[in-house]
Amino acid sequence: MSKSLVTGLGAGTALQVLMVVVGHFVPSMQALGLFPIAGTLIGGITGWLASGGVVRPALTTALVNGGVAGGVAGVLGSLVSTALGDVPLGNLAIAGGSTLVSGAIGAALRAATKK
Repeated sequence: MSKSLVTGLGAGTALQVLMVVVGHFVPSMQALGLFPIAGTLIGGITGWLASGGVVRPALTTALVNGGVAGGVAGVLGSLVSTALGDVPLGNLAIAGGSTLVSGAIGAALRAATKK
């Protein structure tokens, strides 16, 4: 496991959990309905960070690292939200899928900008 993958996964998980906890204790923020969008954006950031140690020709590795880091962080955030009683358990599939895809997109964007 690469250092950038661990860094991206750690940062992404921390951001997802922070968003969920803030949303739980500040219901007005959750009521705005922006959490799915914010969670997906965090997935993209996670993927961007997770692909940092990958050289440009290894696009597949970057996509896998970004997708895995984004997806795992999204699922962990959703598990916390489920434990707090804010979303049903079925939300795991939606959160995992959307953050996996956005993580891969974040990784692809980073790989495309590397020289």
